[in-house]
Amino acid sequence: MTEQLKQLRDKIDTIDNELLKLINTRAELAQEIGRQKNGVTYRPERESQVLARLQQLNPGPLPNKRIAQLFTEITSACRALEEPLTVAYLGPQGTFSEEAVIKRFGNAVTALASNSIDDVFRKVESGTASYGVVPVENSTEGAVGRTMDLLLQTSLTVCGEIELPIHQCLMGHQTDLTAIQKIYSHPQSFAQCLEWLNKYLPNLQAISRIDTASNADAARLASADKNAAAIAGKKAADLFGLTICAKNIEDDPNNTTRFLVIGRQQVSVSGKDKTSIVLSTSNRPGAIYELLAPFARYQVGMSRLESRPSRKGLWEYVFFIDIEGHQQNENVAKALEEIRSKATFLKILGSYPAV
Repeated sequence: MTEQLKQLRDKIDTIDNELLKLINTRAELAQEIGRQKNGVTYRPERESQVLARLQQLNPGPLPNKRIAQLFTEITSACRALEEPLTVAYLGPQGTFSEEAVIKRFGNAVTALASNSIDDVFRKVESGTASYGVVPVENSTEGAVGRTMDLLLQTSLTVCGEIELPIHQCLMGHQTDLTAIQKIYSHPQSFAQCLEWLNKYLPNLQAISRIDTASNADAARLASADKNAAAIAGKKAADLFGLTICAKNIEDDPNNTTRFLVIGRQQVSVSGKDKTSIVLSTSNRPGAIYELLAPFARYQVGMSRLESRPSRKGLWEYVFFIDIEGHQQNENVAKALEEIRSKATFLKILGSYPAV
């Protein structure tokens, strides 16, 4: 070892020692804050503000993405000293939903795998889980209908959102694509990779495509058959001992799934927020225009409008809308007040920090 290399390593050791002291000092302060927060350990608005501030101050060379990951884990570890959180998600282990939990909450939580989206809602409603993470839309395949139906019915509140880039892998016990006789995957994943499958599996018509409840379940099933493959995320290959035959097989390189965090708390203003609502109106000319006009009048941006059958009558619909701003912001509150007077039904699903 050269003297110069030793000096550099000594400097790193000194910095690590200081970091260790500072992180533990931060943890002690977090514990003290926890004792004054009346039992609420997860504050989405505060954590969003912290990450935004640190990324704005970040001089590099670490990119903002890594800074966010690093401080998410530090926050997760400190939060766990106050009270460990249990977060329900669509399981089993190895799903993209589990990745979304880790991205938002870090690894210092108890991630509770659930059999269905319904089960995620039930676990949070019953208090078995503190929060739930559910998929609500994909940039390629659109809305997740079951999540939207349950949001309409539940007493829970939307506390946050997570955007997760979705990179699909083809995996199996061997890399010879011509030996594949069946492929397991979730229907949405099949749809997201259709062009790739048609291009690189010329015998696709002869291959059985079997739908599964989740991509992780697809990997589990493929692990029991040497002539089978699965479409899933990289973590599923690690969990079930499969070899990745091809990476990033999604047709859209920007393929992203948006998840919602559901819980029981009302989230305060963070400074960069989003509000989700669901509403309905009578079926008459100009009714939708009248409902949406207050957004323009009070300069409230709208980022999403999705219709969904109300299940109360034939051809009756509800509309899911995401708007920019918090329901406590003056312009948003005025717009919602005016819309409430015109709508036959209005439910505020929640206000939360926008990603």
